[in-house]
Amino acid sequence: MTRPPTAAQWRVIEAADPVTGRLRGTAAQHEALVRRGLAFRHPRPPHDHFLTPAGHRIREEREPEEPEDTEAKGAGPAENAGGAAGTGVFAARVGGEEAPAAPARRTREVHSAWQGLLELRRMTNPDGDTDRPCGWERANLVRAAALALEADGHAPAGPDPAGPGYRVRATPQPEAVAVHEPDTDALRACAATLERAGWQVGEHAEARTGRRYVLASPRRR
Repeated sequence: MTRPPTAAQWRVIEAADPVTGRLRGTAAQHEALVRRGLAFRHPRPPHDHFLTPAGHRIREEREPEEPEDTEAKGAGPAENAGGAAGTGVFAARVGGEEAPAAPARRTREVHSAWQGLLELRRMTNPDGDTDRPCGWERANLVRAAALALEADGHAPAGPDPAGPGYRVRATPQPEAVAVHEPDTDALRACAATLERAGWQVGEHAEARTGRRYVLASPRRR
């Protein structure tokens, strides 16, 4: 990409589905984004257009930053997971946020986002496999793992650092996230969920504190 998208192209990028990246716009706009490497045309009917990982990335970089969360301090922008508050963009709950004001609506949004992610797997994995994470998940590890957990009914942690619930955090290891949960049984249930969602998981203990956590990475085969 040699120059930034036009204002009209930005509107198409920002209006894309936050999980699948499905685009809405004119054929000319879609073709222009394909030439820039920001979108691709799906080979199977109805031949819709979707954001590429580069398209997702520039949209995320353009979004306003959220206020600093002391629980996630030092963790990189991906750890704050998803759209900025108040923008209407779905954001996976990684743990440490305030609970949503409308739980029933949140349940519907999470279900819709998870179904969208399964569809993205079907469309972008070479064999159409929905049991294995796709490229978007490997590029957005924290959000992808958090969505899998929330979609399976696990409760994210609230703002209280000592409170219950999962926290998904980035790690220095490539393609790996850490899942923290103070309750051992709940932690192992999180591990089981991620394993069913196509992640490789292992339970570990922190060297300094001995607290258990799960290390998870997307399975490729």
